[in-house]
Parts: sequence; structure tokens; C-alpha cells
Amino acid sequence: MDLIAATHRHRSKGMRLTPELVALIARKVEDGGPAPGVVVHSEADYEASLQALLAAGAWQGQDVSVFAYGSLLWNPAFAVAEQAAVLPGWHRAFCIRLTRFRGTPEQPGLMMSLVPGGSCRGALCRVGGDRVLDSLRKLWRREMTVKPPNTPPRWVVAKVGRTAVPAIVFAADRNGPNYVTGLTSEQIASVLCKAVGHWGSGAEYLMQTVDHLEHHGIREANLWRLQRLVAQQLVDLQAAAR
Repeated sequence: MDLIAATHRHRSKGMRLTPELVALIARKVEDGGPAPGVVVHSEADYEASLQALLAAGAWQGQDVSVFAYGSLLWNPAFAVAEQAAVLPGWHRAFCIRLTRFRGTPEQPGLMMSLVPGGSCRGALCRVGGDRVLDSLRKLWRREMTVKPPNTPPRWVVAKVGRTAVPAIVFAADRNGPNYVTGLTSEQIASVLCKAVGHWGSGAEYLMQTVDHLEHHGIREANLWRLQRLVAQQLVDLQAAAR
């Protein structure tokens, strides 16, 4: 697509991220593995963490809900039934520095997580009691890579209408070495429109999240502004390269 025509098209839509814009920075990146000095979880670590959390929630074989606010909305680790929900006391933030997955040591990326304050609209993923252990074992391995984890699991109470529902969520460890704060939206956008890892780009991650939130009828102002900034920066970077 001609760049000028593409620019007019995207501006006419309010400059939102699209697959065409995300494709501008798509490239194949080899997985370099964990950085030197990084400790990863063993199978025993994963199992101990899972069992401890289930015990803390007094799990006895019943269904379990997981609160999805980002990639779990569009790339769940298991088959789930979803329903719209609100998590009071938490909000989304791009606050985890990545040198792997959607970034590299040379061009680190940012991952979204939850931090205290405000509220977060997302979805509850309900896992049947007979599938809880198998499903959560898969989820633990996907969400927790380094040790200690950037986003340790915890129990929270989400709301479906007026009904309170206990749920598991992965939220940022604000004392962790990869936690970052104080970035402006423009700084975050600059990272997301450049960082790419073997899982894809930060821009793709944001686009998928915004699109799937919209599918659930959720239009979060901060994320929509951020995706417009990333879209504009991608167009500007392409124009500057010509």
C-alpha cells in the first residue's frame, strides 16, 4: 500500500493500529534464551507455586476463575468460557521491561501488567474443576519465566455485575528488577513501535489487546490513546526511512 494513501486511511479512522502498520516492523528474531545470570523456574518450582496458591484459595476441586486483562484475552493457554468482569483496585500499565519474547537485550520491550489503583475492565476465564490442574500448569509456565517472577500470581476479587468472584490474576512485582514506572505515554509508544522479539512486536501485542477489549465492549481511554501514538510513530518512522 502507498504510504501517503495508508496515512490518510489511518488518520481517517482516528489513527488506530492495524495489521498493515504492525507489519512495518515485523521481522524474524531468534530466541536468545535467558540472559546471563537469570534464574528460571524448575518443574518443582512451578508445582510448588501452583499448589501453594490453590491452597491459599482453599481449592478442593471446584471451578477456578482467572482474570484476563491482556494477552489472555486473545491467546489463552487453555480453552475457557469468558464473561465480562471488573477488577476493582487495579489498573493496566506497561511496566515490565522485556529483553526476551517481545524484546531483545539490544532493544528492550515493555509488557503490560496490573498495578494498584483505579479499576480494570476485562474478562473472567472460568476453568472447570476437572481441568484446573492441567490448565493452570500450562498457564504458570507461560506467565512465569524468570525467578523471582515479574508477575507473580495472587488471589483477587473481581466483580461480575454485583456478584463478587474470587479469581487468580498475574500482577506486577513492583520490587522486581524488571519493573519500570514513570514513563510517559509517548515514551511507552516509542518502545512499543521498535521492540521485537521471537514472540513478535510490542505494537502487535498492543493491537491485539485493544482489538479484543473492543470485542468485549471495552474501550479504555489510556490504551486507545497509546495505540494512536504507536500508529502515528510507525507511520512517521516509515516516512523517515524513505
